[in-house]
Amino acid sequence: MRVREGGEGTRSRVIQALLPSGPDSETGTFLLQVKELFSSLGVNYNILELDQIDDGAGIQEMLIEITNQKTVPNIFVNKVHVGGCDQAFQSGLLQKLLQEYLAYDYDLIVIGGGSGGLSCAKEAANLGKKVMVLDFVVPSPRGTTWGLGGTCVNVGCIPKKLMHQAALLGQALHDSRKFGWEYSQLVKHNWETMTEAIQNHIGSLNWGYRLSLREKGVTYINSYGEFVGQHKIKATNRKGQETFYTAAKFVIATGERPRYLGIPGDKEYCVTSDDLFSLPYCPGKTLVVGASYVALECSGFLTGFGLDITVMVRSVLLRGFDQEMAEKVGSYMEQHGVKFLRKFIPVMIQQLEKGSPGKLKVSAKSTEGAETIEDVYNTVLLAVGRDSCTRNIGLEKIGVSISERNGKIPVNDVEQTNVPHVYAIGDILEGKPELTPVAIQAGKLLARRLFGASLEKCDYINVPTIVFTPLEYGCCGLSEEKAIEVYKKENLEVYHTLFWPLEWMVAGRDNNTCCAKIICNKLDSDRVLGFHVLGPNAGEITQGFAAAMKCGLTKQLLDDTVGIHPTCGEVGNRRFLPLASVGGV
Repeated sequence: MRVREGGEGTRSRVIQALLPSGPDSETGTFLLQVKELFSSLGVNYNILELDQIDDGAGIQEMLIEITNQKTVPNIFVNKVHVGGCDQAFQSGLLQKLLQEYLAYDYDLIVIGGGSGGLSCAKEAANLGKKVMVLDFVVPSPRGTTWGLGGTCVNVGCIPKKLMHQAALLGQALHDSRKFGWEYSQLVKHNWETMTEAIQNHIGSLNWGYRLSLREKGVTYINSYGEFVGQHKIKATNRKGQETFYTAAKFVIATGERPRYLGIPGDKEYCVTSDDLFSLPYCPGKTLVVGASYVALECSGFLTGFGLDITVMVRSVLLRGFDQEMAEKVGSYMEQHGVKFLRKFIPVMIQQLEKGSPGKLKVSAKSTEGAETIEDVYNTVLLAVGRDSCTRNIGLEKIGVSISERNGKIPVNDVEQTNVPHVYAIGDILEGKPELTPVAIQAGKLLARRLFGASLEKCDYINVPTIVFTPLEYGCCGLSEEKAIEVYKKENLEVYHTLFWPLEWMVAGRDNNTCCAKIICNKLDSDRVLGFHVLGPNAGEITQGFAAAMKCGLTKQLLDDTVGIHPTCGEVGNRRFLPLASVGGV
């Protein structure tokens, strides 16, 4: 029996019952009861009788593999196995499922079309659920907006990595002379050519995401979602038109947006990473405010393009990362053209000249005294952190708790909020890594748990990451500071090693700059708690070590592993020594 979509306003549902035909009285009674139930709920249906189709016997044989029930009648509701006569009807389970499914427009509404939200929506659709994705990008103060795919695709990982690559190509051009390449023509970077190519690639990704949702039957609405009831949401499009939808379950995947300083001129004249990657002109002399990975990555590749870059730092570099490695990242950048203003914060931005890029005067003050400074820049890029997009989506109307401090959402170990039918994934989770692959994994596993396909939970421990600064920084596990906090210093052994990439030797680049460190637990067979590496392709190196750490990597296992020569990855096979014993290469 297959129930198809009825008239206007009827849910699009699939209820299947595998039934025998014939005069059997029990079956006939059951069939009559089911028909009456469907009729009372206004559900249209068709009947599939196994002994009247060619492969009916084969279907019966397969039932045992799928459900451990070979006999019929046998019912599935939206691919969820309900059972037979006693299980499905007499227990009331079938009635309950039908009433629940018919009560709402969708099984699942996902708010946010970033990597995590899309992953969750597509997996739920794979499981036969009726799913909607609401995604709306509120324009930045400079008017920048983008398509489906979220921060990573549009204004994060993808364009950032491509601009980093553009800067590395500039360095490779310089190195190439040592490898015999001769050229006399003027070599310069063209900002417009680069951004056009990057935006064309991003546009293709946006289209691909829309096509993927369409192919999986996910409804995509380019509207701003806001809760107006426990199971009801308001969707407002660009024209201000409002539409209302209901769902049995919701997943919040709204992500974060760049924070502003709250000083005169910041929103009027500054740009953020929301704007930089599609900026239609070269930013020129730029002040980067902040010391986050976004600040250092952007200042790194901008310097690589030959621009005059200054980074204004309030306190420490790369807060939350290993501070010894963070300072090495900063030192390398400073030696290669980035200027740092330490212990200063801007207090006012003033426009001196309009233009592309124009001129801005920045007034700043010391965080340690009364000293003030002023300077003129073409562009000011703010990278002082990000705020969760959770305060204006009606969560207070349905009682979902959020952190007053940062707007993040506390969840349990299955990403469930304090409201049982509302879940959250991605960067808005309190105390979880803000990384695209984490959101993708969490979204996929959440959908499987919600709809009965799996009980597996997302593992947030030992997640590797990479900072795409000119000297790349890859890490997995704990920083030295965090390890000391958790395990106490006397229970740890910290090992270091230096290496000089072969490519750098020929090019005459810096010696004793690339390095790695591991933090080991002396009370647990020197198990590796943290791995950190600075050097070319650090992300590619770190990925393998992350897998090893998942398997319980120890210092001895690391020493016993034969490296691939000559690569940077063989750093794991080098002799890691306590810091006092580490010498030059």
